[in-house]
Amino acid sequence: MASAEKQDGPHTSFRDYLPDLNTPRFQAIAANDAHSHAKELLENHRPPWLYGLYVHWRKLFEEPFKGVTNDGVVRPDLFELRDEGVPIGAIVAAARAVTEQLTPAQAAKTILHVDSPEWRSWSNPEFLLSDKGIRLDEVAAPLRASALALLEATLSPEGYAKAVGAMRINHFLGGLVRAPRIMNEHSYNLVLFGAPAEAAPWGFSFYGHHLCLSVFLYKTQIVVSPWFTGAEPNLIDEGPYEGTRILHEEERLGLELMRSLDAAQQAQARAYADMKDARMPRGRWNRDDQRHLCGAYRDNRVVPYEGVLVSGLAEAQRELVRRILDQYLLYLPARARALRLRDCAAAFGETRFCWIGGAGPADPFYYRIQSPVVLAEFDHHSGVFLANPEPAKFHIHTLLRTPNAGDYGFALRRQIGGAVEQEYVWEG
Repeated sequence: MASAEKQDGPHTSFRDYLPDLNTPRFQAIAANDAHSHAKELLENHRPPWLYGLYVHWRKLFEEPFKGVTNDGVVRPDLFELRDEGVPIGAIVAAARAVTEQLTPAQAAKTILHVDSPEWRSWSNPEFLLSDKGIRLDEVAAPLRASALALLEATLSPEGYAKAVGAMRINHFLGGLVRAPRIMNEHSYNLVLFGAPAEAAPWGFSFYGHHLCLSVFLYKTQIVVSPWFTGAEPNLIDEGPYEGTRILHEEERLGLELMRSLDAAQQAQARAYADMKDARMPRGRWNRDDQRHLCGAYRDNRVVPYEGVLVSGLAEAQRELVRRILDQYLLYLPARARALRLRDCAAAFGETRFCWIGGAGPADPFYYRIQSPVVLAEFDHHSGVFLANPEPAKFHIHTLLRTPNAGDYGFALRRQIGGAVEQEYVWEG
């Protein structure tokens, strides 16, 4: 196993790639707020490659939701209604503390129908492309505190700490590139779907740069999927939050698993040798998502299985898979996480682990764990705000999907009766 120093070194080198802030791009970013920055993209089509991506996203959004699959066919009966011990009373109370402070105009933008398609309109870039709900850096401090309290009441303590870490790193990045009005600790939107209730389905979306969480709740059951968490850089090296670091366990465990495989298993797991491999078909790498497949608006993507079968690995290696998935399920409260991890382990006979890139301590890489009930991706990226032209270990994207219509709680919603009674009698 590589030493911690060798693995940590590439993370601390991000300052070698600080951008030139005197370029037109960074001067414009420094002068903009979130709304004028979004206008640059939506009205002026700058940058053109990202505008092209946005147009493609909206085409994907027009498709009815189906869910991520491995072959285009949704498998039924994979998810069931159950008691997961979620403290729904405390979560509902926290959500109502938010709604009670909303003005009528804020409420109209923030409380949407539980079946609204806007569940699916989150995105990871710093551009505010879907301006719904409340943006935390634009509301009064008590409302902002209540929104964060809702997040804290819903997630596990470890998951909430991870989310806060992502937000603080976003703030750190905003300071590095002099864009604090676009990227800061509170540059995130909160929108509710359905009225908060202990016995009816509802949920919320919390999204912004490098942190996007989709939360569905029904009684004592929870789905946190899809989610996206990233960091550029993934370590704060100065200031009040110095030492904050995220996504390092997902990285460490993934590399440990790959390096534990024998040569034949590594060859089976490795889909491509290079991060941008000449053998990749058109579209397997792109400028925005690079190698990961199931980010924003990819709700219906077909992702064929690749890699080595987990059930064929040794027990110690399967335990590493469990530990990786435990990190990817960290946002869930403890009992819900244990149940989901059990679901994942039960599907190891259909679970694949695949890899792109090298497996040395300094090598950037991509990996994916995929089964009928979970799809987790990890990817080292080239710079977006930092100037590294090649993937680096200090810029990380991670995401989780629940295939076969599990995202946004769709598979569960289909098992729940209608929220509105069909019978009606005039009582006047």
